[in-house]
Amino acid sequence: MFRVMFYSPRIAPNTGNAIRMVAATGCELHLVEPLGFDLTEPKLRRAGLDYHDLASVTVHPNLPAAWAALAPKAVYAFTAHARTPFGEIGYRPGDVLMFGPEPTGLDDETLADPHITATVRIPMLDGRRSLNLSNAAAVAVYEAWRQQGFTGAV
Repeated sequence: MFRVMFYSPRIAPNTGNAIRMVAATGCELHLVEPLGFDLTEPKLRRAGLDYHDLASVTVHPNLPAAWAALAPKAVYAFTAHARTPFGEIGYRPGDVLMFGPEPTGLDDETLADPHITATVRIPMLDGRRSLNLSNAAAVAVYEAWRQQGFTGAV
């Protein structure tokens, strides 16, 4: 399935919601430190409800360690500054869908990382800054999964 990467997430409930989403879709969640919260935070656990034991969550100490562990073939970095709409990408199982920290998103240095295959955006109405992190990740995962015919879904 797909691998969702949150690079230095700051808000526990967003990550909790993503834990629930990856449990529901069979994806993996990869968190790259530093995190803006402790993984035992009640807000994170409450947002993830009882899905924690059904989710694949891995914490990496930094981005180079994440790349080494994942050895990704394709990495799509989601940013409001990209030109390519995310729906124009042909996703494949194993792809990494990368998202930056709230509220800043991925910085220019990270976006220049040679592991990143392409930068993509989720279309929004003019004048809107961004979607909530967990909502953006869910939109992306469901599009990628849709392209695979919702493999494994009931």
